[in-house]
Amino acid sequence: MPEYKAPLRDMRFLIDHVFDFHRHYTALGATDASPDMVNAILEEGARFCENVLAPLNRSGDEEGCHFDNGVVTTPAGFKQAFAQYVEGGWHGLAADPTYGGQGLPGSLGLVISEMVGSSNTSWGMYPGLTHGAMSAIHAHGTPAQKQTYLSKLTAGQWTGTMCLTEAHCGTDLGIIKTRAVPAADGSYAITGSKIFISAGEHDMSDNIIHLVLAKLPEAPAGTKGISLFIVPKFLPDAQGEAGERNGVSCGSIEHKMGIKASATCVLNFDGAKGFLIGEPNKGLNCMFTMMNHARLGTGMQGLCLGEASFQGAIQYANDRLQMRSLTGPKAPEKVADPIIVHPDVRRMLLTMKAFNEGNRALTYFTAQWLDTAHLSPDAGARQEAEDVLAFLTPICKAFMTDTGLEVTNHGMQVFGGHGFIREWGMEQLVRDCRIAPIYEGTNGIQALDLLGRKVLGSQGKLLRGFTRIVHKFCAANAGHPQLASYVAQLNELNQQWGELTVKVGMAAMKNPDEVGAASVDYLMYSGYIILGYLWLRMAVVAQSQIDVGGADADYCRGKLATNEFYFKRLLPRTAAHRAAIAAGSDCLMQLPAELFAL
Repeated sequence: MPEYKAPLRDMRFLIDHVFDFHRHYTALGATDASPDMVNAILEEGARFCENVLAPLNRSGDEEGCHFDNGVVTTPAGFKQAFAQYVEGGWHGLAADPTYGGQGLPGSLGLVISEMVGSSNTSWGMYPGLTHGAMSAIHAHGTPAQKQTYLSKLTAGQWTGTMCLTEAHCGTDLGIIKTRAVPAADGSYAITGSKIFISAGEHDMSDNIIHLVLAKLPEAPAGTKGISLFIVPKFLPDAQGEAGERNGVSCGSIEHKMGIKASATCVLNFDGAKGFLIGEPNKGLNCMFTMMNHARLGTGMQGLCLGEASFQGAIQYANDRLQMRSLTGPKAPEKVADPIIVHPDVRRMLLTMKAFNEGNRALTYFTAQWLDTAHLSPDAGARQEAEDVLAFLTPICKAFMTDTGLEVTNHGMQVFGGHGFIREWGMEQLVRDCRIAPIYEGTNGIQALDLLGRKVLGSQGKLLRGFTRIVHKFCAANAGHPQLASYVAQLNELNQQWGELTVKVGMAAMKNPDEVGAASVDYLMYSGYIILGYLWLRMAVVAQSQIDVGGADADYCRGKLATNEFYFKRLLPRTAAHRAAIAAGSDCLMQLPAELFAL
């Protein structure tokens, strides 16, 4: 199994130089997040993830979760690791101090989440789902609900879930069958079944708080008739502790390709007592608070697993001896050269490095906008941040997971046949990553959301808001002595982005299928441009560090070389996506469904 080491140097490069988190925090009044505090959190977070979580990753995959008559037991060490996580204060790092949290910016919490996900993705699902539930209750719960649930969730005594999917419907939530019948005491009786519920049952906390989508009697049809309910596993007693068992039970757990140590449950609600959160029939709006948090977290899984895979691949490529370099021996004292000398291995490693570091920049960039949306005292700044986040969220989820899966595949390929063998750990990373493009809204759905709702649905407003950011950057760096050609390349693509969008919009006015036909290619096209912008931001900083004689010149030269690789080898993929978009929907839709049969 690859030995995970938190990439602190790259994290600090982004935090200290590219995005200047410290100035950002000061501007938002987050003065507790001082440079010394941030550095201490990075060091201690790395230590916990490297020494506690990473050693449980393979054993958790081998053992999986155990199911016995409705009781789920997590793999050996998981419960103890969660207790250490809670005791160390990590669970409440970015939570509201009113309910026992430390109140540090969410962006800092996401940096720790990256370390957690890279060291042990399955384990990270348990606190990750809880953070999402906390965000929904914090945004939409009543004062009494917040007081009852948030302190326990923040303390890690209780954990949380989100319960959307049913056996007959996944994305199409408008046809859910779970029902909520009003009771005389103001609660609701929840009846129905939910599937694919991550962390729906386990032994790591005293109580599990389920956020459940259900329909009230005589609710409007479709998504306009969905409400959201808090349904605890154990009902809080008069003292706010876990009391009487509620009518919710785990019917089974799934046997999965990956993330085997994360309990994926079937939950049955049999007249379970639930409490409405938010307004009746507005549950989907409330749940999206949680889902947007989850979608960024899911996108990060592509980065996390890609990072773990790269760390294994780079070590192996330096150690494995195979053949001689085409340009002559590079290690003449050995029987063969290390495979890192071969161009095709370099292609895979540089692709992994370019996507990982680019996706890390995208995560931290997005996290800063999240901070602004939550903390800025300026209403205009908060609205701008919300617009940017609405645009970026589906791209983060889909682009980062698709490229993360590509990265883990490359990592396994670098190992050759050994990559296919379990003991090396590389195949687990592929298996664990494969779910990420599927859950929290498939990447096809994310693409429809981006193009149909966010871009065309806003008449291009959200896209223009982002292209202006890129345009300003290009204008400011057009004359850069070393990077001007890359700036010009990015500027041209930025202009084409708007022109391409207009063409898709015009075609969609004549045939709505054009949106569905173009959406995935449009999202990937957008993702490559965004990463190009972020890579150039990193390159500009790296070049300036070299110019002033910075202490880490070799690291910065590595950044510049990877930027060159990205612009010459990966960014040109936009041309293929643009051509596919231009091909339209006819070639997809003209074949009758019956002719797909054998």
